[in-house]
Amino acid sequence: MRFRRCFIALGALTAVALLTFGCSYNNGLPTPIFTNAVDTVSLWALRGTDITLPSAYTLDRAAQVRTDQTTGFDFAFDFDSIGEPALFPLGTLNLGQLSGLQHVTTAFAAITLAPTSPYVFDKPLALDTGMVVLVRSRPTTCSFGATVSLYAKLRVLAVDSTARRLDMEILVDQNCGYRGLAPGLPTQ
Repeated sequence: MRFRRCFIALGALTAVALLTFGCSYNNGLPTPIFTNAVDTVSLWALRGTDITLPSAYTLDRAAQVRTDQTTGFDFAFDFDSIGEPALFPLGTLNLGQLSGLQHVTTAFAAITLAPTSPYVFDKPLALDTGMVVLVRSRPTTCSFGATVSLYAKLRVLAVDSTARRLDMEILVDQNCGYRGLAPGLPTQ
């Protein structure tokens, strides 16, 4: 009888621990909490625009940011040395080679899983309307202790050279360890 009570108590403690700490998916990662969604955003060039306008993007917050207020971003928008619109990963801005970009020919909607390579870390990526780009963030420390990169996909909707603005749609997977780039909760 005493053994049976201990077994029941152990089972109850296990159930409480699972409820307290959350279950993990079969991939060994904690259950994702951020729902992937496509967002439409605009960035203004680093040079030649009002400093109060956002010219960079951070994946960990899935937000446009001003480079004068933070160094915590993954890429910035500007015009390159020959006047072409381009995205600049951190390595091109002398902020370390931590984030990367990859031009792909796959349709935006067809990309459901981010690859782990090959990303470009040290060169700007020239842009054209309709172009699809994969983004790997700078390393991010997750709540469960691992340091990993976050992933995103973006599609260039328009570049306005007069206003020095980039309009794009972007889907960011903010769930640490996940690479899923489809709308909804990621499974991978």
